Amino acid sequence: MGHLDHATFGWLTPVLSYVMACIGAALGLRCTVRALGATGRSRRNWLVTAASAIGTGIWTMHFVAMLGFGVSGTDIRYDVPLTVLSLLVAMVVVCAGVFAVGYGRDRTRALLIGGLTTGVGVASMHYLGMAAVRLHGDVTYDPTLVGLSVLIAVVAATAALWAALNIKAPLAVTVASLVMGAAVSSMHYTGMLAVSVRVAPSGAALPGATAMQFIFPLAVGLGSYLFLTSAFVALSPTAGEREASASAQQPADSAVGRRPARTA
Repeated sequence: MGHLDHATFGWLTPVLSYVMACIGAALGLRCTVRALGATGRSRRNWLVTAASAIGTGIWTMHFVAMLGFGVSGTDIRYDVPLTVLSLLVAMVVVCAGVFAVGYGRDRTRALLIGGLTTGVGVASMHYLGMAAVRLHGDVTYDPTLVGLSVLIAVVAATAALWAALNIKAPLAVTVASLVMGAAVSSMHYTGMLAVSVRVAPSGAALPGATAMQFIFPLAVGLGSYLFLTSAFVALSPTAGEREASASAQQPADSAVGRRPARTA
């Protein structure tokens, strides 16, 4: 049985992965709040941005944490197509959950459907990402811990969507994002505790790419996307700010219309 190390770089990868989860959650919540105050194409665009932010944040959290994953007695490689597929799954299922909340007429039903869809999708992303792991040996899972990790994912997703519907203040969104980040990280490490590896030493080359060759550059790119999108959302005016600006312009326009014409 190989010894599993979930933090080969110490606290660096757990802390950094938690930060990425929090950033993705915060950005997703802010975009969802903007979406609920918009209509038409604008609402759709905000919801797509929210889904991509949450999905990207969760995926980046998972694979940043995986940078610190090691098994004694074997190297580790990652199947590139499966890893990319796990990213697409994360975005698609989160998008489905966010759209269910954004367009659902019955908020309670939409919240339950969206939370279940998103939570199962997040768990699917995690285990699809684990299926991409290539090593010399056999990987098995503890069914109880797997079930617990899926439950945590569903509860975390439902709580995040509830927060998007009910929390508007920036400070409250920040607190909700910290809680969501902790929940996503808990889901990941619960899933990792379910893993056991029976190493079969071999001199054969493993297929796939190393974490530093593939996952690290992709995680950095997605992390940059999150930071840039955060800046865009922060600088974009809210619906209230646009209304206030329009209201401020109306008296000025009326005053110009009432200005008496000059006589020759």
